[in-house]
This record gives sequence, C-alpha cells and structure tokens, in this order.
Amino acid sequence: MAAGAEGAAGAGSGGLAVLGAVPGAPCCPHGPALLFVKTSQGKEEGRRFYACSACRDRKDCKFFQWEDEKVSQARLAAREEYNRSHQPPCTHRQNVERYKNFVLLPLSKRRFCQECQQLLLPDEWEKHSSHQFLYDISTAQLRSPSQLLYPLENKKTNAQYLFADRSCQFLLDLIISLGFRRVLSVGTPRLHEMIQSKALQEDFRVRSLLLDIDFRYSQFYTEDEFCHYNMFNHYFFGGEAAHETCRKFLHEEKDERVIMVADPPFGGLVEALASSFKKLMAMWKDTEKGGNKNQEMPMFWIFPYFFESRILEFFPSFSMMDYQVDYDNHALYKHGKTGRRQSPVRIFTNLSPGVIVLPAEEGYRFCAICQRYVSSGNHHCEICNSCTSKDGRRWKHCVLCKKCVKPSWFHCNKCNCCALENHTCEKIDVGCFVCGKAGHKRSSCPSLSCTRASHQAGKGRRQKQKTLKPLKRAKLGVCKRWATKRTIFSRRKMKKKKKDKTT
Repeated sequence: MAAGAEGAAGAGSGGLAVLGAVPGAPCCPHGPALLFVKTSQGKEEGRRFYACSACRDRKDCKFFQWEDEKVSQARLAAREEYNRSHQPPCTHRQNVERYKNFVLLPLSKRRFCQECQQLLLPDEWEKHSSHQFLYDISTAQLRSPSQLLYPLENKKTNAQYLFADRSCQFLLDLIISLGFRRVLSVGTPRLHEMIQSKALQEDFRVRSLLLDIDFRYSQFYTEDEFCHYNMFNHYFFGGEAAHETCRKFLHEEKDERVIMVADPPFGGLVEALASSFKKLMAMWKDTEKGGNKNQEMPMFWIFPYFFESRILEFFPSFSMMDYQVDYDNHALYKHGKTGRRQSPVRIFTNLSPGVIVLPAEEGYRFCAICQRYVSSGNHHCEICNSCTSKDGRRWKHCVLCKKCVKPSWFHCNKCNCCALENHTCEKIDVGCFVCGKAGHKRSSCPSLSCTRASHQAGKGRRQKQKTLKPLKRAKLGVCKRWATKRTIFSRRKMKKKKKDKTT
C-alpha cells in the first residue's frame, strides 16, 4: 500500500487495488499521486482515493485525498507551497556548477558533510562547522558516490541495497557480451558508476543514463548522465528537459543497442512499477523509425523470485534466471550461503534464456533439455519436464499436486496440497480477492472497471451515514456525561459513609 493507503485501510480484513496513474491526479512532493480503491473479498468496491506513489508509510509522505473530495483553493495553494518547500534546495544545474568548482579545489580543501550528505565549498564550511566531515575527497571517491553517500534503506521507498561487486561485474560483462552499448540504469547507481568509471578507458564503448529518485546523485553527474525520476509513477522531476534527455538516450544509433536494467525497492507495488517500465519501453519504441516497432525493449528486472507470478502477469514474455544477485549492505541477500539463506533475488528478462550464460565457476550449468543455465541444486524433473527449483535448493515432485515443491514441504490430505509439516490446516477457496469468483486475479477483475455511476450510487448512502454520525455522537456525549456524574456522586456518598463510621 502507498502512503495514504495505509491510513485509509485501517483495521479489519480488506485489501487495496491500484488503479494507477490518471490524468489530472493531484501531486505530492514525489509527483502525481496514484489512484487506489479499498476492496473486500466478494463485496462491492469501496471508496477511491489518491495516495503517494513512492511512499507506503504515512510518516514518509502524508498525502491523502478522496477521489470525489472537493478541495478548496486555500488548501490547493497550501499544498503547492508544501510541495515546493520539500524540493531540493539546489537545482541539478546548480549542483553541476558546484561540482565543477569542487574538483578545482586542492585535495586539502575538499570536504564532504556527512550529516547533510553534501559536497562543501570553502565558503560553506562555517555553516556546517558543527557537523561531521569527510576530508581530502579524492577523484576516485567522486567517481564512486554510492560509497560516499549513506544508503537510504527504507525498503518501501528507496531501498538502496547496492549491488555487490560480484553481481555488478557479472551484469556489466553480460551486457557487453550480448552486444549492448547503452544501459538505461533505473535505480541501479552502483552499475551506473561502474560504467562511468570504465568509460574513461579508450576501448570502453558502453554508456549509461541513471534514473533514480535519490537527488543526491545530481551532485556527481551531469544532466546527460542522471535524471531525477520516480519509477512508481513515471515522473521526471526535471520536467520536459529531463524527459527529452531520456528519449534521446533511448534513440538507438548504428551498433548502439539499448537495454534497461531496473532494481526497484522490493516493497514497491508491482502494478505501478510495471506501468512505468511499459512507458519507458514505449519511449524506446517511439524513437525508432520502424525497425523495432514490433519488438520489446530488452530488459533486466532484478526482483525476488517469489514475485515471479506477479511479474509474468504484466510481462508474459519474461522468464526468470537462476543467477543469485547479492548486495553489499543487506544482511540476508548475500552470495555463498546455502539452504534457505541464499539470496532470493533473481533476474527477470525478455531475452532468450539460452543466450544468458551464467558463471560455471559458481556452479551454474547448462541444461540441454531446458536450453538454459541453471544453478547446481536445480535438477531437471522428468515428470514436469523442467528445472523447477526457484530458491537454489533441489525440489521434489509431488504426484498428488502434480508439480514440484520445496524440499521442506509435505502433502497434507486435509488441505489437499503441499505445505510445511507444522502448518495450520485451513481450506481456502482460491478466487479473486475483489469479487470472490474463480478464473481471474484481482488486477484483471471486471468489478474494478465498473462505471463511475455505480461508484456514485453508494455516495448517497455514505452521505446519509455522515449526517447520522453527529446525532449519534451527541447522544453518546449525553450518556457519557450522565454516567460520569453518577460515578462522582457515588464515590462522594461512599466517602461520606466511611467518614461517619470512623466518627
């Protein structure tokens, strides 16, 4: 759920469906808000509302507005002022100029404020005198800003879990071997900076454009190397100029094929991410004069394997690779661990699985039947006719379920499916979460595409309930006051009796 979504859902059973970005949507500091609707299984859809696209916690962004709510001019003006006040103090162009001045300074005068996460010029030292500094910032450090900046580790908004060198180098080597020369790096600052560092070599031809919501990177990259971007609503904070920068980068020239590499926050909304990625793919298609009109922009989407069904729902042409992506600053997502402790992060791609060669020195091997590389523990199942493991462990085939399951699962006759041995038996009818019917999922439920007329039908009932609420509150207030007075009178009476007894 998004920022306002958490506050609206409240207690009780129910869920939220993302209706997506709509024209004329109100804005918060993170760009246009997304439209949501509260749902309950088998019941009519609830009231629609707008909430922040990027933040799932009201503490991070408090924006919330009902779809049919009438907002006064005074409130609109206050909202615009609030949005302006929460934008970065310097523009991207100003940060570029500051960087040019910073690199001209001698090493002894290069300082970085750790508290403000900002490169400092000499005339700014006094203003930050009470803060902690990093001194003697070298050129190598400036070329690796992800090592200099504190990672923003809010898993639902930023989630800057940075690629380990192993995964980063593998991705870059794979991109080069597949013949790509331009990389649209969406939320992958570590990959971008590796490409930028190697770009200084004469024989290195790969270029990268970083799209990221973290504006701190504008201190280190020019407007042709970085765009301030929200991947949950496809919003370029730099306006049409930034949009045009991205469009030009996606324009393929001779022998310069483009690939998109995205590493979104794992707590993000898959529906919103898929919508933005499709818009970036559409931008790529629009730049072509006809050669790739019927093709899909090549892409690597890095995400946990347990989101496979959700990703395939929006991108049926994608397949999941067995390669385990690991991160420097994540306690669990590390390479080399065994069993359930292995990293669950995988690469989803629309490229043919057979062309993606995984490193043999790490135990990956080629399955001649599946025509793809698999992990050492992923054995081919002759019954399923596929290498079925998702988590790196060897899965086992269940004859009753007619599929392979995790090694720790056992078939439960009560549930009629495989589950953990100590699970609680509970028969659950599989169906759509919105209407309760089988045959489709929540995102494609016909009930969500109902007309506004049906939405307005329940408006009258809600208005009637609203008028009754003040009356109920008034009655409740009278009862509370009467009960309070009665309690006070009773206590006084008891005290008086005790006093009479003692005397």
